[in-house]
Amino acid sequence: MTMLGVIGGGGWLASALLRPVLADGIVKPEDLVLSSRSGAISGFEAWPGVHMTTDNRVLADAADIVMLSVRPTDLDEIELDLRGRLVISVMAGVSAGEIADRFGARRIVRAMPNACAEQRQSFTPWFTTDNVREEEADFAETFFSASGRAHYVLSEEELDYFTALTGSGPAFPALFADAMIRHAVEAGIDPETADIAVRQLFLGAATQIATLRQTPADIVDLFMEYRGTTASGLAAMMEADIAHAVFRGLDAAHRRAARGSE
Repeated sequence: MTMLGVIGGGGWLASALLRPVLADGIVKPEDLVLSSRSGAISGFEAWPGVHMTTDNRVLADAADIVMLSVRPTDLDEIELDLRGRLVISVMAGVSAGEIADRFGARRIVRAMPNACAEQRQSFTPWFTTDNVREEEADFAETFFSASGRAHYVLSEEELDYFTALTGSGPAFPALFADAMIRHAVEAGIDPETADIAVRQLFLGAATQIATLRQTPADIVDLFMEYRGTTASGLAAMMEADIAHAVFRGLDAAHRRAARGSE
């Protein structure tokens, strides 16, 4: 394993991605260097060999692979020559072309993990420029698979779409869950019980959707066929055109992702 340097290594996303690969031995602590403004990064106490620095140039000089895990708005503060290195970006909306122009890199992997990486449940689409080497692509897939399910996509346009669709992590389902909790409270259920009930519902539903052969549409049709309580609720939601609200939300998120780091 060559040296991996992570700019923004103190952020939540970097931490969520790095702890699984360290725990699985994919990256050794002595082969990892993290940079942050403070230089003191928590969450890696179990791996005392991890190197930490406040200087991105020190990191870049030491690393063969550099991961960019910062907010796109912070890119202007980073001035580095990364020619000859593999650059992995987990930044939303920053194209491979922009990364190449800023840092001189030509071998670039872009990926879009989400907050579920903390539980090793992220869906992480990833994309490579044409000159990324086979062993580098293999490393990227192994790295992102440690925190969930990695899926190679053929274009940056697809990656931008997935930034909207799955980059949200739990946020969109959480909006639906919050509405259900508030409705339960208005119906007289105490808030703590409502919260427990809805969390368990979503946990069970996610597990079933992930493991059953039927598509989500098949599951909806199955419950509609029973013509019972659930069917009444589903029919009312369909009449209110819940799909239209979902489409509007995803369209808005996709437009923002496609605008890039502006």
